[in-house]
Amino acid sequence: MKTCALIYNPNSGHILNKKNIKSYKALIETHGYKVKVIGTEYRGHAKEIVSHLGYVDLVMSMGGDGTFNEIVYGNLQRKNQLLLAHIPVGTTNDIGVMFGYGKDIKLNIELCLNGVEKNIDIPVVNNRPFVYVAGFGKFMNIPYETSRLEKKKFGYFAYIYNGIKDYFSNTKWYNIKCEIDGKTIETPASLMLICSSTRIAGQNNLAKNVKLDDDKFEVILCSKKKRQEIITSIGKAVISPHPENVDGIMMFKASKLIVTFDEYQKKPWCIDGEKLEIRSKKYTIVNKTNIKILIPKVNVDKLFINK
Repeated sequence: MKTCALIYNPNSGHILNKKNIKSYKALIETHGYKVKVIGTEYRGHAKEIVSHLGYVDLVMSMGGDGTFNEIVYGNLQRKNQLLLAHIPVGTTNDIGVMFGYGKDIKLNIELCLNGVEKNIDIPVVNNRPFVYVAGFGKFMNIPYETSRLEKKKFGYFAYIYNGIKDYFSNTKWYNIKCEIDGKTIETPASLMLICSSTRIAGQNNLAKNVKLDDDKFEVILCSKKKRQEIITSIGKAVISPHPENVDGIMMFKASKLIVTFDEYQKKPWCIDGEKLEIRSKKYTIVNKTNIKILIPKVNVDKLFINK
């Protein structure tokens, strides 16, 4: 019999209570798995669980994007990596939506377990992995400064409320040097996103033509300083078929990116919605390749080069 470790975050969403978890466990068992259920107890716990876990055929994450980030982080610390899956139960669920999941958890479990194994790229910044987005600058502090209580009480509107507050705060402009696959540019920047996703902060298609197995990540950089200009430029980039031509926006793909600042950042980087604890003037981003994940079939043709 196959084995599955179901690791869930009881603080994600509103429906991960003991009764529901029991029914999700029973559903997974109908697919021929012996299931061990493990609830996380504190931030970073999922990483610890996976890094010390014995062999199982599948590790299924059930929680928000941050929970899956920890599952991946723990897996990368293992000598022998495990097959992963993610069932989204969070506030924005950018990763889950990208993979093709909806809001029905039981249907998502079925989609997953009837899905396909794929090798995906996982970018790392200063050796810290992120699954879909990392970055610094204007608005990037909102995900980690929005409390669990606010998210549980108000859902996605908690982010909007804190985004409005941040809009009226001062914008910090940084002078940075970017080494992109050996090519160097120097530019001012108020916002940078480094992503491996078709969806960021609930917004689809900010990055175009994203593939999860091309050994590249997408970089979006805004050089505008005034807050209204930042919003306008990002908005135009979202709707434009050629966002690289939008004034104030630079977009490119890279396999290796080194970002060097002339000063420490005012606020920490954001990584999959959480605070990056590393504080530095230099950040190196590269890909870890061939991380195995079980995902629904629905978006495979869109997301992967190797079908």
